[in-house]
Amino acid sequence: MDPPECSGHSHDHDHGDDQGLSLRTYIDFSQVSCLNEEVNGTGKLVLKIHEERLSESPSVTSPEDDPELLFYIPFTESVTVQSIAIRNASRNNDNASARRIKIFTNRDNIDFETARELPAQQQLELLPPHHFADGTIDYPCRPAGKFSNISSLAIFVQDNYDDSGESPTEITFVGLKGKGTRMKRVAVEAVYESRGMPEDHKVNGGEFGARDLV
Repeated sequence: MDPPECSGHSHDHDHGDDQGLSLRTYIDFSQVSCLNEEVNGTGKLVLKIHEERLSESPSVTSPEDDPELLFYIPFTESVTVQSIAIRNASRNNDNASARRIKIFTNRDNIDFETARELPAQQQLELLPPHHFADGTIDYPCRPAGKFSNISSLAIFVQDNYDDSGESPTEITFVGLKGKGTRMKRVAVEAVYESRGMPEDHKVNGGEFGARDLV
């Protein structure tokens, strides 16, 4: 398939406050998880500071023959998320790059089955790495009202640019921009699998027409 066109997003060399500031300081790293990561604990490592966004290490990968990843990112207080950036693997290996993602808010108990079936707050098709070799792309979160005063964000990576589904997905950076609200988050306990069973990661075929479906 051909990659989506360059529209509806901004590059990180476009300076300004329209996409907000980094939300990294609001992330509750002790509760961050990434389901189906090949190496436990690597998912939270790609939530890097802005200055390290172009670094290809550390990275998080899915297992062979299974491109799915599911990030759960809780915040220490309610936030408004204005944009998301995901940098993928080296531009020499576009097949490993995340392609379609679903974004959910306030889903503290989300799993793969829920993520596949539940309508998302937003769906995006990401551009391949060769499009932004020297930077990252900020994809606006919209409609804005769905991402205001939220306590957690979940990012479901559905597939990558390998149409055969045989290549693992690799991600080197996840960045969130927005603003805090100074409203403390109410803690919710949840138990997550660090890696699901193989049968949990069979993806039923779906139809996705637009690049940004909201």
